[in-house]
Amino acid sequence: MNAIKNLICSYLVCLLAIAAAQGKSEKGSNGMEELKLTSNWDKVFPKSSKVEHRKATFTNRYGITLAADIYTPKETSGKLPAIAVCGPFGAVKEQVSGLYAQHMAERGFLAIAFDPSYTGESGGFPRYVASPDINTEDFCAAVDFLTTLENVDENRIGIIGICGWGGMAVNAAAIDTRIKATVASTMYDMSRVTARGYFDSLDASGRAKLRRELNAQRTVDAKAGFPALGGGLPDVLPPDAPQFVKDYFDYYKTPRGYHKRSLNSNGGWNKTSALSFLNMPLLSYASEIESAVLLIHGEKAHSRYFSEDTFKMLKGENKELMIIPGAVHVDLYDDKSGVIPYDKIQLFFEKNLK
Repeated sequence: MNAIKNLICSYLVCLLAIAAAQGKSEKGSNGMEELKLTSNWDKVFPKSSKVEHRKATFTNRYGITLAADIYTPKETSGKLPAIAVCGPFGAVKEQVSGLYAQHMAERGFLAIAFDPSYTGESGGFPRYVASPDINTEDFCAAVDFLTTLENVDENRIGIIGICGWGGMAVNAAAIDTRIKATVASTMYDMSRVTARGYFDSLDASGRAKLRRELNAQRTVDAKAGFPALGGGLPDVLPPDAPQFVKDYFDYYKTPRGYHKRSLNSNGGWNKTSALSFLNMPLLSYASEIESAVLLIHGEKAHSRYFSEDTFKMLKGENKELMIIPGAVHVDLYDDKSGVIPYDKIQLFFEKNLK
């Protein structure tokens, strides 16, 4: 029995190593990770005839190499305003962020959509780990990269964060003064929802129980030699699933938004990935953001309170909250419902990226 168990464990370790290596290779001569990027168009949305598209890589402050898609409007000259886009939490750039970036390029901005550290085509090991610090840094590193492009005006750079990366985007705006304007669409505060649960339903005893579970899992992972995955959305929805889970399923588990590299479409994050969000709250200094911020949320989204409470933290007359009538959380993921306010986002950036 032990021999069979050891064989299974060895097999799982091999599978994890293969998954971790997928899309990347050994370090290059500069000591940075060299990524193997897909050359074919594998987005969940059609390619626009109005923009040029190419792949690129850049590194963050921790030496992790990130993969990005660059969308540039055709027939433009001179230096352009630029936007970096990321999210949702557990998605990849071939899904929501790429769609937003392509739309913004159609409207005259150079836009990049990137995979966060440890996910998608980006580098970093172990795979499928999230961090409030590193993932905020990912946005700042994207700004670094944009400042190096010859056709970008480094004084006109903004960011868009969707879902969990909406909170990361606001957090990045609080630290990076080069970011002149920030849009957070259907945002989550991942540290709040981790530490307090949905609608702040988790108390101190609940957090203590969660800590014990997560640290027990660390022991299991250490002995196994690899981190266990938490699991993404179920392949079959239970009949009593909450409506917002049904909405997520409709996006991530159907042809509408499924992608083979998306954590939410497949095996999910590492089980212990939530640990750092328990101790390191995002948005601690949101009240000190001086640049412009636009928060967009659906009226009927289960997550609406994240944007509303964040808006209360923000100071100054260059902050806006836009509620989309009748929209749920995932209505702001793609164009299925036709409610993403691209015109408003364009006007917001044109006003504030001057």
